[in-house]
Amino acid sequence: MLKLTAQPLTAEAFAPFGDVIDSRNATNSFEINAGRTRRHHDLAGVEILGEGGRPMISIFVSQPVQVPLTVDCLERHPLGSQAFIPMHGERFLVVVAPGGESIDPESVRAFVTDGHQGVNYRAGTWHAVHSVLACEGEFLVVDRGGPGNNCDERPVEILVTLD
Repeated sequence: MLKLTAQPLTAEAFAPFGDVIDSRNATNSFEINAGRTRRHHDLAGVEILGEGGRPMISIFVSQPVQVPLTVDCLERHPLGSQAFIPMHGERFLVVVAPGGESIDPESVRAFVTDGHQGVNYRAGTWHAVHSVLACEGEFLVVDRGGPGNNCDERPVEILVTLD
């Protein structure tokens, strides 16, 4: 079994897998609505691949997991990105591996968010199912809808801990 200690989520460490969604680190921000709103622009790239695909916005309500967390499956979405944005400051675990037909245990990484960060998995990035910590969590999810098989799963044996 692969054993990982989740590291704090940073944009640099997560870059091979997708985008960290966090207005605190936005480099492209400007005022709109007569100066009453600051827009943190283009924080993540939404990928919609395959014929008939369309962007879709959902809300997921997730039950908390116990740590150490045993991960027995990773999934990927080959036809589109998938973003998870916490709506109420929920911290969550992120377990990822680069895209490809197989999962190299040496390339699997685990991160923990600080409650203000969201993630956007690139199309094809392997990731664990949503794993919120401490309490039920509500998340805005942006991903791909439409025809085609957009979910592959692979069995794994990973144990994730926190520092």
